[in-house]
Amino acid sequence: MSDTPALPATGREWHLLSRPVGWPKPEDFGLVEAEVRRPGPDEVLVRNEYLSVDPYMRGRMSAAKSYVAPFELGKVMQGGAVGEVIASNIDGIAPGDHVLHFGGWREYATVDARQTVKVDPEAAPLSTYLGVLGMTGLTAYAGLLRTATFKEGDSVFVSGAAGAVGSQVGQIAKLKGASRVIGSAGSDEKVKLLVEEYGFDAAFNYKKGPVAEQLREAAPDGVDVYFDNVGGEHLEAAIGSLNRGGRIAVCGMISVYNNTEPAPGPKNLARLIQTRGRIEGFLVGDHYDLQPQFVQEVGPWIRSGELKYRETVVEGIENNLEAFFGVLRGDNIGKMIVKL
Repeated sequence: MSDTPALPATGREWHLLSRPVGWPKPEDFGLVEAEVRRPGPDEVLVRNEYLSVDPYMRGRMSAAKSYVAPFELGKVMQGGAVGEVIASNIDGIAPGDHVLHFGGWREYATVDARQTVKVDPEAAPLSTYLGVLGMTGLTAYAGLLRTATFKEGDSVFVSGAAGAVGSQVGQIAKLKGASRVIGSAGSDEKVKLLVEEYGFDAAFNYKKGPVAEQLREAAPDGVDVYFDNVGGEHLEAAIGSLNRGGRIAVCGMISVYNNTEPAPGPKNLARLIQTRGRIEGFLVGDHYDLQPQFVQEVGPWIRSGELKYRETVVEGIENNLEAFFGVLRGDNIGKMIVKL
């Protein structure tokens, strides 16, 4: 192990102090100075350089049973992070290497080396391993191609389309031969970005009128695939525009994450009988077998510039919480990243 007196004694990390009710508040969290633990057998100590904040983290702040354990009160939160190894207790990973891991929301993380992935900062910017080449990219790829069984010629509707996942869904659909790709977003600036930069055929600002009406106008011939990041009114509108044999992949429902009462379900589910439509939820964790295929196919598109991406970068761990709130508000264009 590389272990010198220069290793840090303490580092800052974010703790969950109380479980938010409705919208999270700053007083639910605390930025704490904590001791940096030296790595034990098969562990590495990482100085984090980039942290990820994502909508799913809101669910982990609740004590409700879910697909992943809730954050513990009074303890550091976790999330995707990429950084430089500064001490190692395992063969194959040396100080100076860069790794992707899940010990985010802190400046220094001591993690099981077997649960890290070495990444090459020369092959792509480090931040992309948290987004377009990371979990969000694979989420888009698996949800569109496997869960929604996209095929050439399909018409595709994506909600939350200017976000990290949605923007990649639309572009992959176009690159693989979609007949039409429609996106919804929450500002005119994002709508313009979808059409002019990401190549969507049509896009609309869902805040400017009923989603069902705007979707019918943007997709007069209906949609074959709906990639749902939002839920609520968007899901009901998509069911209303679904073609025969249409598929809906449910990735997220950010519109209801902060609700204190259950949101009403779509009123038009009976239409799935007419259309023989299918709704299926998915988690990226069930599709890691696609990772090599994903990198092999999407990597060249990114390098060639055929697949474009944006990042919203917030600097400083002291601003981690504000970055997370920004994701819930929809402030970000593309992946929200915190640079330490």
